[in-house]
Amino acid sequence: MRISLKNIIVPSIPLAVFIVGTCFAIWMSAYVGVRIPVFATQNTTIVDSLQSVFLADSLLSNLVCIGFTLLNAFLVAQINNRFTIIRIRTFLPIFIFLLLMSTWNQTHVTVASNLGLTFFIFALFNFLYMSRDHKASEQAFTGSFLISLISLLYNPFIFIIPVCWIGFMMFQSFSLKTFLASVFGTLSPWILYVAFTYIQHPEFDFRHLIHLDINSDLNIMTFSISEIIYAASIVLIMIISVVGMYSVSNSDAINTRNKLNFLLFLLISVFILSFLFKNQSISFLPIIALIYAMLISHPFSLKQNNFYGILFVIFCLINLAFVISKYFIF
Repeated sequence: MRISLKNIIVPSIPLAVFIVGTCFAIWMSAYVGVRIPVFATQNTTIVDSLQSVFLADSLLSNLVCIGFTLLNAFLVAQINNRFTIIRIRTFLPIFIFLLLMSTWNQTHVTVASNLGLTFFIFALFNFLYMSRDHKASEQAFTGSFLISLISLLYNPFIFIIPVCWIGFMMFQSFSLKTFLASVFGTLSPWILYVAFTYIQHPEFDFRHLIHLDINSDLNIMTFSISEIIYAASIVLIMIISVVGMYSVSNSDAINTRNKLNFLLFLLISVFILSFLFKNQSISFLPIIALIYAMLISHPFSLKQNNFYGILFVIFCLINLAFVISKYFIF
């Protein structure tokens, strides 16, 4: 039996609405029927202020997070349409992103992590515009400024800036001008924040301003069997998809291949940061979901054969099984 993804790659409006509605139902099933575990986190003052308004895992915070997720899904489509990450129009990045965000309950907990993803996508827009432009100081400044804004919410995000500098090299846009613009863009939010904090609270101990405690202890016994199987499965699917992506990337333009390389490098870097800063790992999950969706959508959209059709079905079933497993103890 041949499995074709054509109807999902370019779905009809009713099918697209059904897919989005299904993801919404999966999201709300976690709020209604599944208790989201409480993780040890190191929140900044800004995040604590946001959570005082949008209580973690409340109905209001869930609805606001869903709103941000729909906005971010729309922006994902705009990235692909504008920069041709995948050389055809495809609904798969939106579908996979929404499915992952709905399945990963931890992304539902705080508004700040979803707001941070919106900032990150706009920063990504600016960085991708820099391709082969050594004078793109405005984009370098703006993108770094947005990443730095996220670091005010979750401090470890500041380490994404050096990753972006390597991205400048991949895009052949690294120069003294773009580097200095990025540095000033990174410093600006922090200078403004420190100045504002000092004006409001002159007695504030600025040693408590930054939370960068590395905690990379990994105890596999803290994870359920279903979580271990799920994580191993989606990593394996990612590896297969990356192999498939590079097998057809020769047909892509050089700029597109550079962007795909940067996204893969960014995904690995963010994963490492989430491991090193385990107490703030939840904040990285939306970005991991975003980049993961964009990368695996490439072979699923372009290699329309039975193998990738079956692999896509397996991917969806794994996520559905993981959602169901949360109602049981394994």
